[in-house]
Amino acid sequence: MTDDLLERHPVHALLADGTTARIRPALPGDHDRLRGFYEEMAPENLRLRFFSAGRRSGTLAADRACAPVRPGHRALLAEADGRVIGLAEYDTGGAGDTGEKGAGDTGKKAEAEISVAVADGLHHRGVGTLLVEHLVSAARCEGITTFTADALSENHEILRLFADLGLRTTRRFEGPEVRCTIHLDQDNAYLTAVEARGRAADVASLVPLLRPSTIAVVGAGRTPGSVGRAVLHHLRTGGFTGRLFAVNPHVTSVLGVPSHPSVAALPKTPDLVVVAVPAAGVPAVAEECGTSGVRALVVITVGLDRAQAQALLTACRTYGMRLVGPNCLGVSNTDPELSLDATFAAEHPRPGTAGVAVQSGGVGIALLDGLSRLGIGVSSFASLGDKFDVSGNDMLQWWESDGRTGLALLHLESFGNPRAFSRTARRVTRRIPVLTVDAGRTDAGRRAAASHTAAAATRTMTRQALFTQAGITATRSVGELLETAALLHSQPLSEGPRVAVVTNAGGAGVLTADACAEAGLVLPPLTPAVIDELLAVLPDGATAGNPVDATAAVSEEQLTECVDRLVRCPGIDTVVVALVPTAVAAATGDDLVRALTRAPGRRARPVIVVRLEQDRPVRLLPADGGGTVPSYAEPQSAARALAHAARRAAWLARPAGTVPALDGIESERARTVVEDHLAAHPDGGRLDPRTCAELLACYGVPQIPWAWAETEDDAVLAADRLRGFDGRVVMKAHWPGLLHKTQQHAVHLDLRGDAQIRAAFRDLETRFAGLMTGVVLQPLADRGTELLAGVVQDEVFGPLVLFGLGGTAAEVLADHAARLAPLTDRDVHELITSPRCAPLLLGANGHTPVDLERLEQLLLRLSRMAADLPQLAEVDLDPVLATPGGVTVLDARVRLLPRRPQDPYLRRLR
Repeated sequence: MTDDLLERHPVHALLADGTTARIRPALPGDHDRLRGFYEEMAPENLRLRFFSAGRRSGTLAADRACAPVRPGHRALLAEADGRVIGLAEYDTGGAGDTGEKGAGDTGKKAEAEISVAVADGLHHRGVGTLLVEHLVSAARCEGITTFTADALSENHEILRLFADLGLRTTRRFEGPEVRCTIHLDQDNAYLTAVEARGRAADVASLVPLLRPSTIAVVGAGRTPGSVGRAVLHHLRTGGFTGRLFAVNPHVTSVLGVPSHPSVAALPKTPDLVVVAVPAAGVPAVAEECGTSGVRALVVITVGLDRAQAQALLTACRTYGMRLVGPNCLGVSNTDPELSLDATFAAEHPRPGTAGVAVQSGGVGIALLDGLSRLGIGVSSFASLGDKFDVSGNDMLQWWESDGRTGLALLHLESFGNPRAFSRTARRVTRRIPVLTVDAGRTDAGRRAAASHTAAAATRTMTRQALFTQAGITATRSVGELLETAALLHSQPLSEGPRVAVVTNAGGAGVLTADACAEAGLVLPPLTPAVIDELLAVLPDGATAGNPVDATAAVSEEQLTECVDRLVRCPGIDTVVVALVPTAVAAATGDDLVRALTRAPGRRARPVIVVRLEQDRPVRLLPADGGGTVPSYAEPQSAARALAHAARRAAWLARPAGTVPALDGIESERARTVVEDHLAAHPDGGRLDPRTCAELLACYGVPQIPWAWAETEDDAVLAADRLRGFDGRVVMKAHWPGLLHKTQQHAVHLDLRGDAQIRAAFRDLETRFAGLMTGVVLQPLADRGTELLAGVVQDEVFGPLVLFGLGGTAAEVLADHAARLAPLTDRDVHELITSPRCAPLLLGANGHTPVDLERLEQLLLRLSRMAADLPQLAEVDLDPVLATPGGVTVLDARVRLLPRRPQDPYLRRLR
């Protein structure tokens, strides 16, 4: 969060032990508290902090931290349980002599002195590190690039803190002191270090929620149909191994579970409280839980109004409680050492290996039932509901570390911090498959999602970009999610898209082959050697193409040998066997399905079954020696699952991309251009051609030569200068708000000579009188492929880079792809090759490819611009002319909005 937002809205963040700290600026009213903070510090810690054990140093430090706000100075407090537990500050100098070491005047705005202090007894909990991370984020917003600090060489804790930040740090020893220099570049090493600290803190904070030793249910009544009673019943019958209480002032027992009048009256403070009371009572229950020391809440209640919701979240933040819900189904953890089922689903979830997090309770029930029916089972489950706190990001990190989860299934209707989620998902999905239902793909679906969860709608293209870049397997329905989960759970991951189809009925084989081809899979022809091997084992009349028609006469042994030989074939990644029941097999006693479930563990590649008579969409057939084989009722279901597996294999096979370094970038100049424009236009708006060109030039975006003219005579002079290129000129009218010049007939092409220039100018001036502020003149561009490249700043997801076919066909054909910034080298390659027009760029049909290197550079520079400038609401480069000799922007539009930068990777709770 940026400094101005931090001042208005203090943030809460997790410490290393999972407890919560409040981070906010130090204010003048904090002086006495800060002085007390230093007075309580042991003499040895004072000496290490100030190089002197004198108490006056603490008073002077409090004076400095609580002084009126001044440029170049920032002081942040960490608070917990109503007391100050840490202070960190930086100063670029000029504050005067405070009597402290480390408060010198550097004389450079790009450099600041930093100091850190942590309360006695709270070291090694990450207080200082968390404060420094927030200072780093604030300093970057001020253009500070380096922190410096002086420390005693024996102060191992502060030296270790600086060294472990993940930032490039140097030390210079000067007698008993050490001068530390910390460079604030936000590279992948720093983000990885922040992630590791955040992951450890996050997992620790979820232990009371997902591994509680004591649970209380507030609202468990005597009425059989009440939700609270249903949750208590599930906890009791599910075999929860910890202590269990009910909270109900009217009874002493509910379902045989001891009941007490309030949370405060319980004989032991619960780790987790499940709240199932009317909405009006939720804030009071949450406050009582907080004052009693409860660490986690699951709020089942629906219908909280804005005030009640805010009171609930405030209580959770004030007392450091993690929260699932409100408006949720509950949570479960099937670990046999715990057996936690705090839900009101119809049945207990089957223990297994799938982690499940959903926002919709109905989807959660469907997934729990489907996973139990398939035999995959659930490791842990969270119905996130309105997702006030605990999110899909939290659950991914829990599954990453729990040692039990082999598959992650998500149904998320909204994203709180998509860029942090993306980094987490990229890391987790390299270890376990992460699958999701892409909810809200249509306008109607997005409206439903917003009304159902009070979540802002997000655009389909943006979500798809997030899923693609993060390696998440995105399905279109709950059924498709379960079909894909069955394959990934039961079979080794396919190495690619090459499929061999085997059948005992030609029609079933053709249907399966068609489904595979339509899903983007490949059915390669078999080699003559493989064909001979297959025909040698199959019955007479069999054909060994692809599909392989083994005929209805095939026996169990023959089918087994056929499948095993195809699995060993180096040109095949997966074998699909399409079977129909026949009287021949029944008469001979052959069980063709058994040919596939017999010792499948020896098969190194996936084998799946399509059985058109099957009564359920997907089953997992038990196999000899353990394991299962997926069986699908429809060829399309099998093909979709295989296509998802092939895409996952391809994603894993590609190395993780890196954000390339770019030369010729003038970020500070670009920020000045943006700030100057917003100073003159506080509400933002589109840049005029000259300012637009200047901003693009800061990032080395290649633009066609151009000139601006406001009069007919100026247009003639400008055209004379531009005719040196090839003699022909283009004239484009301009006025604020003009978007589609061609549709407005505001362009004249192929102008030659002064007379045509004057005639064109007069025509535009006449038709657009009162609108036109001037014209842009350019040399007529060569022929080439017209493309579109641009940026849209999504309020939820951040900057999105778009690319595809441009020019007059752009809106009609809608041939575009998108990726979230910042782009890696891998993202850029996929962005260029994803649109349908990609073959035109790569040299299809013998044509010369366009300059792909410069096209990649253009997209990388757009990405860098979007990442640098949060005020960049929209960039539209259309058309971009791509030829074998280069890439040139022919027309550009940029729109700015007065936004402040936000750090998406800064550790803070929602």
